[in-house]
Amino acid sequence: MNTELLLKYIEGDATDSEKVSVTIWLDSDVENMKEYLALRKLHDISIWQTSPAAKPEQETNGKYYRRSRKITFSGILKYAAILVVAIVVSRFVFPELKSEQTLAMQSLYVPAGQRAEITLEDGTKVWLNANTTLTFPNQFSGQTREVRINGEGYFEVVSNKLKPFIVKTEKYNIKVWGTKFNVMAYSGHENFETALFEGSVEVMKPGGSKGTLIQPDQRIFQKNEQLAIAPITDLNHQLWKEGIISFQDESFAELVNKLRLYFDMKIEVKNDKLLNHQCTGKFRTKDGVEHILKVLQLRNKFDYTINEKTNTITIE
Repeated sequence: MNTELLLKYIEGDATDSEKVSVTIWLDSDVENMKEYLALRKLHDISIWQTSPAAKPEQETNGKYYRRSRKITFSGILKYAAILVVAIVVSRFVFPELKSEQTLAMQSLYVPAGQRAEITLEDGTKVWLNANTTLTFPNQFSGQTREVRINGEGYFEVVSNKLKPFIVKTEKYNIKVWGTKFNVMAYSGHENFETALFEGSVEVMKPGGSKGTLIQPDQRIFQKNEQLAIAPITDLNHQLWKEGIISFQDESFAELVNKLRLYFDMKIEVKNDKLLNHQCTGKFRTKDGVEHILKVLQLRNKFDYTINEKTNTITIE
């Protein structure tokens, strides 16, 4: 079903014939209803996220707004770049105020093949790559500013020497005060890397008090269960923020691994001779994984098949 038509239906702008078409589509398959409900939730949350800021004591539509939060949607569709998968509300007390407040934790998911940009409550900007989840509070309290990421993100952190910014991942935590850096940390995958462009960061094990410091133009990554430091050699990798996937002298195996992450697909390579081939190129994310494979076929002899039911690509 055309997503723009579904949005018209949700917003009440659909014609009578369009309403009938949507209703028939919803009744035809339970998966269609799931897709509709996910889009409906996304639409409702996107309205809340872009509501005007109000004073802390002023209530707007049943929610208190301390500061407006900006979210920019990038990709094929206006509302499809971010899916809010959970909003968890917990209670906490400001010691100095002796009063109870509400802290809302939000979890944002960027679907495969798309990207998004968000400005947090403190002014920090975060770009999120495909298949990435960012969890953050509606306002930062206490002595640190903490977020959690599963996937890849580029951070421009607003400086605050009294309140460090901490990015938590499955394997390591990244502690900064004000800096620009990229982190790749997909759960369940061996890859972990932080590339620093400005300022300084400290990478440490969860629960640790002291970690490893790196300087601008350096990257720190996991190798053989240990952290290693090396200079940044490929600035083109950051082009993912503009919707471009860049590969520079990477093995076919490394390329395939990234395609699995970015497009959330199972990719099986049955031609072992391909795995060590070096690949260089730039591709637009919106063109899709099949376009990338067709371009790679021009220099690498292989065939592939796509099984849409199992979401699997087999390369032979």
